[in-house]
Amino acid sequence: MKTSSTIKLSKETFDILKNYSSINSNIFVNEGNVISTISPIKNILSEAHVTETFDVSFGIWDLPKFLGTLSIFNDPELEFHEKYVLISNGIKTIKYHYSDPKLLTVPNKKIQMPNIDVSFVISNNELNELKKAASILGVSDLTIHNNENGELFIKVHDKKDVGSNSFILPLDSDEEYLGTFSLNFLIENLKLVSGDYKVDIASNIVSQFTNMHSDIRYWIALEMDSVYQN
Repeated sequence: MKTSSTIKLSKETFDILKNYSSINSNIFVNEGNVISTISPIKNILSEAHVTETFDVSFGIWDLPKFLGTLSIFNDPELEFHEKYVLISNGIKTIKYHYSDPKLLTVPNKKIQMPNIDVSFVISNNELNELKKAASILGVSDLTIHNNENGELFIKVHDKKDVGSNSFILPLDSDEEYLGTFSLNFLIENLKLVSGDYKVDIASNIVSQFTNMHSDIRYWIALEMDSVYQN
């Protein structure tokens, strides 16, 4: 029977798993140091390289419950076996069984980004401002657009209501974006670990959010009504 060495999860890895639990309540972790998740409707995908190396592949049906179980202990140790993990701290131990992988929603391929049409950097503070404004204004849409001078902006609003309240931030970009575009997202899909992000967008298809301080990426689908005219 294959058994891994005992490990402790770093705070960064715990935070990533907590974030992933907001994208999908279940997860399958392959052997190695890469963890990934995909939303049930497959419009959000993420992959992270972590400091831990897992010697056993395992599936967790209820990730929030698993993370809650870890919180029972102070600084728990995890020993991964073939069908279960032992969670312990001293003499206290919990035996937590894995899920059948067939029951889980897991990524089955990597995304290769198409040609990039729009790129910019957005800070953690700006992301928090946008989410706070959306909550206060009671709106659910986020749009990246340009103006007649080729300058780039990001807006939270209700795209179905031309008279809706909105909050707009200018975005720093070295490029001049001519043409006309409005690239739409649902704010609820921006489920990101805190941090500054490099954002690359392939119009009408998919976006890639790359954390600038840790090795984690998200691919988030654009809404179908996005418009891009070069």
